[in-house]
Amino acid sequence: MTKKTYLRRLAGEAEKLFAGQSIEQYAAICYRRSPGLKDVQILLITSRDSGRWVIPKGWPIEGKLPHQVAEREAWEEAGVKGKARKKSFGYYTYLKVLDTGDTVPSVVQVHLLEVTGLDERFPEKGQRQLQWLSPNEAAARVREPELKSLLRMAETVLAPDR
Repeated sequence: MTKKTYLRRLAGEAEKLFAGQSIEQYAAICYRRSPGLKDVQILLITSRDSGRWVIPKGWPIEGKLPHQVAEREAWEEAGVKGKARKKSFGYYTYLKVLDTGDTVPSVVQVHLLEVTGLDERFPEKGQRQLQWLSPNEAAARVREPELKSLLRMAETVLAPDR
C-alpha cells in the first residue's frame, strides 16, 4: 500500500473547493535584507500543532483588509514589525484540520511583508520556532507545493535591481 502524498490528499478534497466549501486565510511572506547585502532572507515559523514549517497566517478579521490581517498575524505569531504590500503576491492551498477533526481546503492569500524590526514580546512567543532562511531553503522546508513556488519567486521579485 502506498502512502498518500500531500498532492493526492489535496486532490481528494477538490470537490469541496469546487463546491465553495473552502475557507480563506491571509498570510505574510516576511522578508529582510541584511545591511550591505543584497541577499533576501525569508522568515519561517513552526506551526503550533504539527511543528511543520509555515509562514504566518490567519483568519479574516472584521474591519481589516487582507494585507492588514497579514501584518497582524506576522506580529502575533513571530513578533514581526513591518509593512505588507496591499496587492497580494499570490495564493496557495492547503488542508486545514479543524478542531472537530474535519479537513477543509484553505485558500491562502499571501502578501509580501518587509520586516523593519522584531518585538521581543508578542502573543505567541515560546509557542513557535523562528528561522531566517534563503528563499530556496525556505521553499525546501515547507510542504505545500504552491507555497514552495511563491517562496522561490520571492527571490526574483525582491531582487534589489527591481
